[in-house]
Amino acid sequence: MSKIKVQEMTQVIKKQIQSFEQDVKLENIGKVLSVGDGIAIVYGLQQAMMGELLEFPNNVKGLVFNLEEHSVGVILLGESDKIKEGDLVKTTKRIFEVPVGPELLGRVVNPLGQPLDAGGPIDAKKFLPVERKAQGVMQRGSINSSMETGIKVIDALVPIGRGQRELIIGDRQTGKTTLAVDTILNQKGKNTICIYVAIGQKESTVATLVQLFREHQAMEYTIVVSAGASKEGTLLYLAPFAGVTMGEFFMEQGKDVLIIYDDLSKHAVAYRELSLLLRRPPGREAYPGDVFYLHSRLLERSARLNDKLGGGSITALPIIETKAGDISAYISTNVISITDGQIFLEAELFYSGIRPAINAGLSVSRVGGAAQWKGMKKVAGTLRVNLASYRELEAFAQFGSDLDTSAKKRLERGRKTVELLKQDVHELVQMPTQIVTVFALSEGLMDDIPVERVKALEYEIAQALVMTDQGQKIHQHLVNTKSLPDTKELKEFIMGLKRLI
Repeated sequence: MSKIKVQEMTQVIKKQIQSFEQDVKLENIGKVLSVGDGIAIVYGLQQAMMGELLEFPNNVKGLVFNLEEHSVGVILLGESDKIKEGDLVKTTKRIFEVPVGPELLGRVVNPLGQPLDAGGPIDAKKFLPVERKAQGVMQRGSINSSMETGIKVIDALVPIGRGQRELIIGDRQTGKTTLAVDTILNQKGKNTICIYVAIGQKESTVATLVQLFREHQAMEYTIVVSAGASKEGTLLYLAPFAGVTMGEFFMEQGKDVLIIYDDLSKHAVAYRELSLLLRRPPGREAYPGDVFYLHSRLLERSARLNDKLGGGSITALPIIETKAGDISAYISTNVISITDGQIFLEAELFYSGIRPAINAGLSVSRVGGAAQWKGMKKVAGTLRVNLASYRELEAFAQFGSDLDTSAKKRLERGRKTVELLKQDVHELVQMPTQIVTVFALSEGLMDDIPVERVKALEYEIAQALVMTDQGQKIHQHLVNTKSLPDTKELKEFIMGLKRLI
C-alpha cells in the first residue's frame, strides 16, 4: 500500500474549500395565525417592512399594514378565501408597486394595475411604489396656467389652476361626478392625461362612464382605476394611491395630469374598516387617529413641478359626499383644510332647476385666480357680488314689498346672471365664448333682452366666434393673449348679434 502524502491531501482539500460555492438563500418566513375579512395576522416576520409585499400560498399577495411586537397585520390583495390558518408566508423585500406608463392609457384597471376591460394584458415597462414621498417645497413651481373645465360658473367664479387641489363637495345626486366627468371631457385636445379613480362605485356606473368616455373619444387620454363596491376594503384603500402613482409618472415627464377621486368619503370608510379589523384604536366617529394623514399624504402628491424638473403637474379634484348639506362633518372638514378651495353643490339649487347647483357664496378657489385668463378675471370681477346681492333682493321680493327702479334693475340682472350660468350635462363652453358672454352681461348689453333670450344670444356668440371674420379675429386675440380685445370692437360685435335673436 502506497503512502498517502499528507501535503498533497492538504492541497486537495484546500482547493475544494476554495471552489466551494454556498447555495444558501436566507428567507424570512412566517405563519398565518388568523385570517378573515381580507385581513391576516402573521407570526414570525421580524424582518418585514411597512408596506412590503408578502407572498402567500396559491399565488395570493399581501401588504404589511401593522407592525407589532410579535406579529404583523397584513391586508390581502385579492382571494383571501384561499388562505387558511397555519399557511407559510414569505417576505419579498419589495415595496408594493403598480405598473405605470402610456400602455395604461385607454384602459380600465383595478388598483393592482390588472386589466378589468377586454383589452388583453397590459405590457407595462415600468413599475413605481404606491407609497411615495410628496414633492418638497423647493421642487414645486407656482400655479400659473388654467385648468379649463368648460363649466361657466367654475371658470368664472372658482377657477382651477394646473397643480391645484379643488374639492367638489355636496349631497348625493347633486351632480358632483358630472362636474368631474365634464372636466375630463373638456381636456380633449389640450394635451392633458386624465385619471378617474372610482372608489366603491357600482360596476354598472363605472361601465356607463367608460362608455361615455369612449363616445366622446376621451378614453384616448384617460385611465380608469376602479375598485367596485363589491371588492375588499383593501382595494378601495389602495385605489387613489395607485391612481396618483400612475399620474406621477406622466407629471415627471413634464405632462399635465388631471385626477378625480370619486369619492374620498368611501375611501375613509374603507380605511376605517381595515383599521378596526386590525384592532387599531378608534378615534372620532370610530375613524382611526391617522385618517387626516391618510388624505393629506394622498393630496399633497398633487403639485406643479418647477421648470427645472420639467414643469409637469397633477391637478386633483377629490369628491366628498355630505349628509343633509353638512360640510362641518369630520371627513369634510379634514379634506377642506387640505385642499386649495372647494366647489359646494347645494341640493336646494339642484331641485329648483339651477344646474350646475353650485353655491357661489360657499365655493372658493384659493389659488386658481392666479392662473385665470386675464380677460375672464376682468369681466367676472363683479359676478360674485351681483349674485350675492340678487339672492338677498330675491328674498325681499318674495314678501311682495315694493322695490325701487335700481333694485328692480339689479334683480333683473341677477336673473340673467343665473340663467347665463346654467348649463346642461356634457354641454361644454369654451373659454373665449364664456368671456364674451360674461362681458355682454357685465357691460349691460343684455339688459334690454328678456331672460328667455339670454341662451339664444350665447348660442349666437359661440357660432359667430367660429364662423365670422370679426368673430375669428376676437377668438384668436383671446386665445393668444388671454386678455380682452378692444372693448369698443367687442361691443359692436355683440350689438350686431343681438339683432339676430
